[in-house]
Amino acid sequence: MSQPQGVKVDRLEAIRSHLYVNGFSAIQDLADAIGASLATVRRDLQILEQEGSIVRVHGGARIAEGSSVEMAFQAREKRNLAAKRAIATAAYETLQPRSAIFLDAGTTVLQLARLIRISPIPLRIFTNGLIVAQEFLNIPNLEVTLLGGQLRSENASLVGPQAEAMLDLIWFDQLFLGASAIGSDGAIYSIDNGEAHLNRRMLTRSAHCFVLADATKFDTMATYKVAPLTEAHVITDSTIPQKWRAHFDDNGIGNTIVEAGANG
Repeated sequence: MSQPQGVKVDRLEAIRSHLYVNGFSAIQDLADAIGASLATVRRDLQILEQEGSIVRVHGGARIAEGSSVEMAFQAREKRNLAAKRAIATAAYETLQPRSAIFLDAGTTVLQLARLIRISPIPLRIFTNGLIVAQEFLNIPNLEVTLLGGQLRSENASLVGPQAEAMLDLIWFDQLFLGASAIGSDGAIYSIDNGEAHLNRRMLTRSAHCFVLADATKFDTMATYKVAPLTEAHVITDSTIPQKWRAHFDDNGIGNTIVEAGANG
């Protein structure tokens, strides 16, 4: 009897993840890692090679060049997924039909994009995220614009002077912004200077900004400062420390704190 399709998909993902983390792996090591027979692993490797995810070499396999960025993004996307989905649900509830919104390229904002895809309402959507934009292919009631600019592979985003120039010609009702980190000084930070610069420009072109950040982003630091949280409404999850709840209240920062369900 053949296995359910979902089992095969999970197994293929397990192989990709193992090769991404461990580099070249022998077929026997892969079989041991995922709990499958050698024959099954060989068939799976053939499928993955055909789709361009891996390269088979004598006795084993490795991730194909160019796939590591996608794998890294997928790993970040799945981290704290329940919290990200709960945050995205709260953000979705703020949307107004026929408004103009901007979605940045963060993984929490991507969850909002997926909710819009599932339950579309008439919107004009702008984004600098390639993966975000792909969510809206062939979805009715959406007018979608992808910024031009320099490709930042690490986040599948477009940044730089061209993207900033496009922003100067657009006004958004709502901006949904992710965060690499939120420092103890109460500011949003990014790991990339171009991303930080573009984020600051986004803030000047929107009526309302929502920062979508799960609790693990707080009390962390990245290199480039974007803006203080006082410029935004924060949507986060209920595991956020009490001191941050007090910080929101003391500084008049609008906030929505959501309960996250179980991952799955």
